[in-house]
Amino acid sequence: MTTVVPTSEEDPVLAVVRFTAELAWADAGPEVAEPQVTRLCMEAQECMVMGRWSDLASLVLTSADLVFSKVSDKDLECIFTVICNLVSKLENPDEEFEVAKLISTKITQQSNEKPTMCLKILFNLYNLLEGPDSRFFVYMQALNLALNGKVTDHIIPSFKKIDSFLKEWNIGVKDQRDLFLTIANVLKENKSSGKDSFKFLTKYLATFSGQDSYTMSEAKEEAMRTIIEFVKAPDMFQCDLLDMPAVGQLEKDANYALVYQLLKIFLTQRLDAYLEFQAANSTLLKSYGLVHDDCITKMRLMSLVDLGSNESGQIPYAFIKDTLRINDDEVELWVVKAITAKLIDCKMDQMNQVVIVSCCTERIFGQHQWQSLRSKLATWRGNIASLISTIQANKVVEEGSQGTQGIAIR
Repeated sequence: MTTVVPTSEEDPVLAVVRFTAELAWADAGPEVAEPQVTRLCMEAQECMVMGRWSDLASLVLTSADLVFSKVSDKDLECIFTVICNLVSKLENPDEEFEVAKLISTKITQQSNEKPTMCLKILFNLYNLLEGPDSRFFVYMQALNLALNGKVTDHIIPSFKKIDSFLKEWNIGVKDQRDLFLTIANVLKENKSSGKDSFKFLTKYLATFSGQDSYTMSEAKEEAMRTIIEFVKAPDMFQCDLLDMPAVGQLEKDANYALVYQLLKIFLTQRLDAYLEFQAANSTLLKSYGLVHDDCITKMRLMSLVDLGSNESGQIPYAFIKDTLRINDDEVELWVVKAITAKLIDCKMDQMNQVVIVSCCTERIFGQHQWQSLRSKLATWRGNIASLISTIQANKVVEEGSQGTQGIAIR
């Protein structure tokens, strides 16, 4: 039984069909154009009556390329608002996905002309969709459009909601990889904070944990890229890359073993190890865009952190001078730099020429660090228990003393 859908020439969809058809046939003359415009309007009306919304979307989008090149931004937005609203008429998730795919693909094909407007239209489409698969597809289209159209500023604010998006979309591991890597590329193109790009690269690499060696090999290039980004970043001094299987596979890789060795130096060794590595591999470091002076600066700070992690809690000035390879009058300057970077909490005893360390940042936080933390917590717990026992014992003694005084007064 056919469902009758009342329509009129004022219907927004029919108005868009008529407008785009007239635009498409404008150069053919009225004798040719009018029959074609009428035919397209009748086809659109039939699609609406029959509920063939997917066919209607295809019909409306036929002349989309002309619309992008010939109408104002305001008219373009109005036209695509009507087109995008077609998805709200779909109850079947699979059909919604196909229509969303059709619309978003057509929009991204035109993104070279008006990328900002195209991105705005995609956001509008995203908000009209109900299905998580449809939403994820359109979001990925928006990401790639922003990247290719160099309008990344408009999509970066949405990254703050990625965790909630992931819960909503419930996507598989492969889609997560595509998402994290594309976001990292967007942030790199935008020249945002290295920490932000690094964060999503590590999320990408984490998806390979537990995978076989063949699958994990896909991540080699990005693992190398993540290491280089960490070494380059002047404000990153801690990471867990050494614990990641996707990074660990580089240790014995013919192409990337030296990059892995460099990471290990920055996370577990001191300046002298870096200088020895640089002397033997200066060309390699330059090929990755690493600046030797910047690397020395970072390694000096990380070496100072390593010195601060010893059990004694004190670092002689002379030891800092020798380890960082600096002059006597530069020791306190580097200590201040480490304090400013929030790598170390300490006091400088100028009289005794030592740095007294309260706490410092760990370059890596693995099994050894967890065990150390557990031991410290156990010690603190014992100290607190002992303090409570002492307070309670003193309280009992004090109450007993007051009772004795009361008896004596009577």
